[in-house]
Amino acid sequence: MKITPLEVKRQQFKKVMRGYDPVEVDTFLDMLSNELEDLIKRNKDMNDKLIELEVQLRDYKNMEKTLQQTLMQAQETSGKSIENSRKEADLIVQEAQMKASQILEKARLDFARAKEEIAHLKARKESIISRLKVLLSSEVELLRALEIDDEEVVRPDTSLGTGKEEIGIDEILKKL
Repeated sequence: MKITPLEVKRQQFKKVMRGYDPVEVDTFLDMLSNELEDLIKRNKDMNDKLIELEVQLRDYKNMEKTLQQTLMQAQETSGKSIENSRKEADLIVQEAQMKASQILEKARLDFARAKEEIAHLKARKESIISRLKVLLSSEVELLRALEIDDEEVVRPDTSLGTGKEEIGIDEILKKL
């Protein structure tokens, strides 16, 4: 049974002979009524404050949940970003290694071709030198044969100095 402060103030008691002092009872009822009114008001204020705090608590819990979800998403995103960066770095390294291998292989092929060309040019040089030696040798032999024929026809006086000097084939070949 709920009693309001107004009911306490309006409460009437029967008057009997040896009963309580009516002024004292009225004073106590007034005090009780005022105290009950204060308690009800404080209780209402506390309930209002409790509702307000519960709403704030619910809001804070929602914010906390949102922050946790955001943090989890940020961690997942950063993890994925790191993983993607590692994969991209691995791909770049693999590409660089492939390019380096290709460059090295091309350099080896170019070196082999250059060696072949040098060997071919040396062979040609030797061939040309050999042919020149043979040609010069045959020309020198021809010159000697012509000189012998000329000497037989006319014996020139060697003291006159014809300007012809004898040059041996070996000396010509050494100069080459």
